[in-house]
Order: sequence, then C-alpha cells, then structure tokens
Amino acid sequence: MAKIPEAQNRLFKNVFVCKNCKVKMKADIQKILKGKVKCRKCGKSAFRPIKKGK
Repeated sequence: MAKIPEAQNRLFKNVFVCKNCKVKMKADIQKILKGKVKCRKCGKSAFRPIKKGK
C-alpha cells in the first residue's frame, strides 16, 4: 500500500507524546525543546516524538 505524504505529515509531523500520561499533542519542535509547552492533562513538560508504527 502506498504511503501518502500529506497523510504522513498530518499524523506524525510535530506530534509529541507526554512521557507521564501518554497524551498526544501537536506543537512546534522548538517550543518542545525549550520546555515552553506543558501537557494539557498533567501539566508536565516532558515529551517524546510519536512512534511511526510498522
């Protein structure tokens, strides 16, 4: 099955997961690295990039 670039960008670009409560958030990578983004559920600022399944 072909991968559509627009769909890949929508699902995985600028999407991060909270390390504490596993909530997905869309945010700019520079804001994540500077710690300016906080989780809307738990309030922490520890995020990781979303994994792109197989």
